[in-house]
Amino acid sequence: MTEQLRLMAVHAHPDDESSKGAATMAKYVSEGVDVLVATCTGGERGSILNPKLQGDPYIEEHIHEVRAKEMDEARQILGVRQEWLGFVDSGLPEGDPLPPLPEGCFALQDVEAAAEPLVKLIRTFKPQVITTYDENGGYPHPDHIMTHKISMVAFEAAGDPEKYPEAGEAWQPQKLYYNQGFNRARTVALHEALLARGLDSPYGEWLERWKSFERPERTLTTYVPCADFFEIRDKALIAHRTQIDPDGGWFRVPMDIQKEVWPTEEYELAKSLVDTSLPEDDLFAGIRNN
Repeated sequence: MTEQLRLMAVHAHPDDESSKGAATMAKYVSEGVDVLVATCTGGERGSILNPKLQGDPYIEEHIHEVRAKEMDEARQILGVRQEWLGFVDSGLPEGDPLPPLPEGCFALQDVEAAAEPLVKLIRTFKPQVITTYDENGGYPHPDHIMTHKISMVAFEAAGDPEKYPEAGEAWQPQKLYYNQGFNRARTVALHEALLARGLDSPYGEWLERWKSFERPERTLTTYVPCADFFEIRDKALIAHRTQIDPDGGWFRVPMDIQKEVWPTEEYELAKSLVDTSLPEDDLFAGIRNN
C-alpha cells in the first residue's frame, strides 16, 4: 500500500492517550504513520491525583488550562497530532447512591449528536485504523463509556454519505480496535516476574480486586511489539503532572523487566472490513498490502 497510513486514537480525557496505547503510537510515528489523538473532553472535572500538587490554588482554579498544557507537552513527546472534540468532563461519580451527573456533561449528550464532531474529524483525517474503548469503557467511567458509544456510531457513519451530510465527504475506516493494555495476563506476568526476582510488586492489590470483577476476560487479538518506546510512553505520562505521581505505582516495575517479560501493547479487534489473520502484531495488518 503506497497511501499514507493514518491511525486515530479516540480518548476520553487528556492523559488517557499516554496511559493506553502510547508506546504503540510512538512506534508507528517512528515508522512514518500519521497519528492523531481525538480527545473528547478537557478533563476539567478530573481530580488532582499527584499528591505533590494537591492543594495548589492556581492548579485548582485553572485546571482546564493546566491540563491542556499537559496534553500539548505529551503530544509533542509522542510525536502525534491532537484535536479536542470540545465536550465537558463528566467527572467520576462516587458514593452510594451515586450522585447524578452534572448537567451538560459529555456522558449526558445524545449519542447520535455527540458523534458528529468525531465523524467530521474522521472524514477530515481519513484514518484507516481507529482505537477506542470497549463497551465497559476499559473501566466504568461515564466518559469512557460515552467515548465507546460515539466511536462505534462514527465508525459506521463516517463512510455513509447519507449520514451527517454537513460533516464532510464520506470516508470509511477499515479497522476498529479496543485498547486492552490493562489485561490480567500482563498483570500476572509482571507480578510473578517481580516476585521471582525477590522484588516487591505493585500488582498484588490489583489482582485481589480483579477476583471481585464479574465480567469475563476480554479477547486479546493483537499484540503490538513496542518495548523500544516504553520510555517515551512513560515520559508522556509524566507530562500529565496533575494526574500522575512520578514516584507512584505506575513506575515501580524496572524497565528491563517490562521489556523482557511483556514487550507488547494489546488490543481487541472489534471491527474489520479487511481480511486479517489472528493473532496480529500490527494494527494495519490486512491494510498495508491492499
